[in-house]
Amino acid sequence: MEIVVLNGSPKGQESVTMQYVNFWKKKASPHTFTVLDVARRVNKYEKGDEFAEVISLIRRADGIIWAFPLYYCLVASQYKRFIELLFEREGRDAFCGKYAVSLSTSIHFYDHTAHNYIRAISEDLGMKFVSFFSADMDDILKEEQRIMFLKWGEDFLSAIESGAPTINLSAPLKYEPKPYRSVKKPPKVDSEGKRILVLADITDEESNVAKMAWRLAEVFTQGCEVVRLQDIPIQGGCLGCMECAFDNECVYRDGYRDFFETRVRPADIVVFAGEMRDRYLSARFKMFLDRSFFNGHTPAYWGKQVAYLIAGPLSQNANLQEIIQGQTEISGAHLAGIVTDEGKDAETIDALLDDLARRLITYARWNYRKPHTFLGVGGHKIFRDEIWSRLRFPFQADYKFYEEHGLFDFPQKDTRYLEFGERMTALIQDPKVREQVRKVIKTEMLRSYKKVVETK
Repeated sequence: MEIVVLNGSPKGQESVTMQYVNFWKKKASPHTFTVLDVARRVNKYEKGDEFAEVISLIRRADGIIWAFPLYYCLVASQYKRFIELLFEREGRDAFCGKYAVSLSTSIHFYDHTAHNYIRAISEDLGMKFVSFFSADMDDILKEEQRIMFLKWGEDFLSAIESGAPTINLSAPLKYEPKPYRSVKKPPKVDSEGKRILVLADITDEESNVAKMAWRLAEVFTQGCEVVRLQDIPIQGGCLGCMECAFDNECVYRDGYRDFFETRVRPADIVVFAGEMRDRYLSARFKMFLDRSFFNGHTPAYWGKQVAYLIAGPLSQNANLQEIIQGQTEISGAHLAGIVTDEGKDAETIDALLDDLARRLITYARWNYRKPHTFLGVGGHKIFRDEIWSRLRFPFQADYKFYEEHGLFDFPQKDTRYLEFGERMTALIQDPKVREQVRKVIKTEMLRSYKKVVETK
């Protein structure tokens, strides 16, 4: 069988992901694997006729492997742009009916949202999606995991050969945009000296996202700056080269870092405004986020209030909602709100924007941040443990930040609970003590909480 691998690594063949593919190829004789470095060559696809050659190879294939490293809860911006081209240049028919799987390598940080995205894209293309394999970068070094990986690959090839049935988990998106034009004079919300930055992915000033961004900016009395992502000097997407790992110096010298340090970093409030493209936002939007990785794994929006203005059917896209919440929490910020243009009249959107402005200033004044959910807590613990051990080298800048800010908050350091647990574990070995504890444990568990309620 002919299998086409769509390589989503900007590093091309020199990537961890491709070592998994190469290992599979070695073991999967007599099947043929053709690897296309689509993320690395996406600029050439946009400018030349190579894209047509890619589509031709896909049309002849029996199966497709989406193979990629994780980038910021999704795939790299270059891979995202390739996917956009599939829809823009009528490449969809070449995929229709093909069997597909997705393969990722990562430290399991939001790998599920990346696979959810690829599965939904596959189903939008009319493909028969079989399953995904989310490998830790080091799994290939372990015999048991190599066996599991090959079994997974064998299952995929068997599905193609047998014509196995598949199910779709993503309903088609339904969205009929209604042009938004403000009908209400914006009230004035005192900015209270807060610096407000609206990062807007605007390619058309008549678009809903442009009008929402400018309408929000009008509400604030002063201190609000709207910057188009297209005007930020970004030469290209993150390469995953890790040049920044030692001291946060990016290999690019294009002005992105200077913009981040002088405009994003000082802001108290950051509002992202963008339009949904396929199942995410645009590749340009993703490029902006990916490039912030020069900060490494440190929280890039620490202490800020963050909001989103989105044109598109966000209510139908639970995966994107989770990504927005998760990446806001893990970046150390607070998600103040989201406003979309779907299914609402202009008066309702005006009211939502006005209320969002009020809440942004109020939350910034309070320095308000709700407790993190599993998305932020779990993400922090993954980064904490990896930076402490496996990623300590080469991510020296990360390690220094975590150490200075007390983010190595391992449970082993919580001696209060550890010592109490050890004492009680020893005591309840006596059956009489165990029975006494059983009788009072419910009331005793609440003692400290009730004390706060009664005295504070």
